[in-house]
Amino acid sequence: MTTQDPTHSTPPPEAARAILVGVDLGRGEAFDPTLDELALLAESAGDTPVARVVARRKAPDAALFIGSGKADEIKLMVQALGAHTVLFDQAISPAQQRNLERHLGVPVADRTALILEIFAARAQSFEGKLQVELARLQYLATRLVRRWSHLERQSGGIGMRGGPGERQIELDRRMIDDRIKSIKERLKKVQKQRATQRRARARNGVFRVSLVGYTNAGKSTLFNALTKARAYAANQLFATLDTTTRSLYLEEAGTSVSLSDTVGFIRDLPHKLVEAFKATLQEAADADLLLHVVDAASPVLTEQMEEVERVLAEIGAQHIPQILVYNKLDLLEDNQRPRQLQDWLTRVGGEHGGQRLPRIFVSAAKGEGLDELRTMIASLMQAAPVPEYSGMTDADDEAGDEAERGEGVEEADGSDADDVDLNPQDPPQDRSDPQDHPQGRTG
Repeated sequence: MTTQDPTHSTPPPEAARAILVGVDLGRGEAFDPTLDELALLAESAGDTPVARVVARRKAPDAALFIGSGKADEIKLMVQALGAHTVLFDQAISPAQQRNLERHLGVPVADRTALILEIFAARAQSFEGKLQVELARLQYLATRLVRRWSHLERQSGGIGMRGGPGERQIELDRRMIDDRIKSIKERLKKVQKQRATQRRARARNGVFRVSLVGYTNAGKSTLFNALTKARAYAANQLFATLDTTTRSLYLEEAGTSVSLSDTVGFIRDLPHKLVEAFKATLQEAADADLLLHVVDAASPVLTEQMEEVERVLAEIGAQHIPQILVYNKLDLLEDNQRPRQLQDWLTRVGGEHGGQRLPRIFVSAAKGEGLDELRTMIASLMQAAPVPEYSGMTDADDEAGDEAERGEGVEEADGSDADDVDLNPQDPPQDRSDPQDHPQGRTG
């Protein structure tokens, strides 16, 4: 099925015109027939979607992923619409990418490359930039062959085993491997600094709360509303990449907790990206309480919640107590608004599926329900065991004091970062119903 993009208008001259492609492979795999999320990703990367193509196959074509017939159809669209790039909603192999670019005559990128590109543009802190570079290098390492395909088949002279293309590929691969090792070492130091900061907070008995959720669910807007901070918030995917931590005073408890805003999750978030952002995501894995922010107005909120649960399990945070914060209450029609703004909901997915979690509806943009959310956090904090401080060495102690003086990891806004454990009280018995250039990307 092929459609003109409904949001398409004449793009500015610097925007790349992109054709979006999604393939429904069945087999129970996640698939977005509207390609709306891919369109948002494209726009976040600075592209303008001009058409959407949806195909169905039992299995990907080994050479062209979509098959030769559909590839011919897309090639005609590229020429007719003057497209600069073709974006796929699924991951494609290096060979498929190379074959598609030769066939279509324009750069081709998959969902992973698009997410990496957005992350690279949004990372602000030293740590964030390191993490993005690591993920991009790991992705590029598997695609080196396409950059030197014009040299691959050149034969060497007498006594030479390969052509200059082969030698150049090996040289590039070695350079990339060396850079990856260097970045990993630097990130280990970052993780150590963060661990020291977390131990220092644990030593002081600070209760740690982290915001998690699908990208664009409104986490940063909620963070700003609760803490009166001015962290960057926008109606776009991955507006926030760098962790920001602020103190949140809870009048009901007569004390403050630390609240951290973390990177948003998304469907098919590449494992390498999750691994690269381990230092940042550790803020969620080491929290005492998670505020799982959900876009209450999203038509696919269940799928988004399941994806968040999957990533939480991947980083070892699935056991941490949660409050489900259904945000964007102001965007719901009157007939969609819940009868009660607080209730309990069965948890979706993962090994804890079926567990009952407290839920609250709020509007971070309008301030509705925030006092009740603070009360709920205070109630759960008072019901939880006090965070324990496990002994540190003298060296750790000195590093912790250093961290407290603000000499730790640099953050985008100059702030430090944060830390996980607690169990909500049993639920009540009565329950309610619920930037690229116009020529496109080169990989």
